[in-house]
Amino acid sequence: MEATIEIGGARARGIKGRQRGFTMIEVVISMAVLTIGLVSLLGVFGIAMAATQTSQLDMTAKQLANEALESIVTARNTSQLQWDQVQNIGSGTGIFLTGLQPINLPGVDGIVGTTDDATAAAQTLTEPGPDGIYGTSDDIRLPLSNFQRQVTISAVLDVNGNTVSTLRAINVTIQYTTPRLGTSKTYVLSSFISQFR
Repeated sequence: MEATIEIGGARARGIKGRQRGFTMIEVVISMAVLTIGLVSLLGVFGIAMAATQTSQLDMTAKQLANEALESIVTARNTSQLQWDQVQNIGSGTGIFLTGLQPINLPGVDGIVGTTDDATAAAQTLTEPGPDGIYGTSDDIRLPLSNFQRQVTISAVLDVNGNTVSTLRAINVTIQYTTPRLGTSKTYVLSSFISQFR
């Protein structure tokens, strides 16, 4: 059947037919595709939340490694340490512990990673409390019990394989676990220290 429509004095002809919508199968398929997309998007949000939560732990590990390196360099610069002492225990007159150690405050000598750290208290991380102001009575102290630190000091070799007596390599390794994921992570800070200031 043919229908004629007049618009503004002009006539247009069109075929009059039944209007068609979406079939049930098309609706079900489109809902399935939409559901798969939304579930994937939720998975991405979950990964982003986990990454956000571990970023604070990553930053803490970085700061702990920097703290250890800075204490060694400061002790060398202030002549608190002799050059022969800037080694691990078992290497001449070295004073730095070997292996992973708990995160304690520096001992009496003020140098991180030495034997007197075992007598010092465990180091904690202080965050502002509910009022959002640091240094008030509601601050939160978080223990660093899931962190361990290792200071490794080794000789540096020249191109001929000879030991450079005035230079040593320092690797500070921080190992920690992420509570939410239960995975172990490692942060390593590598640097050199010279006998000269």
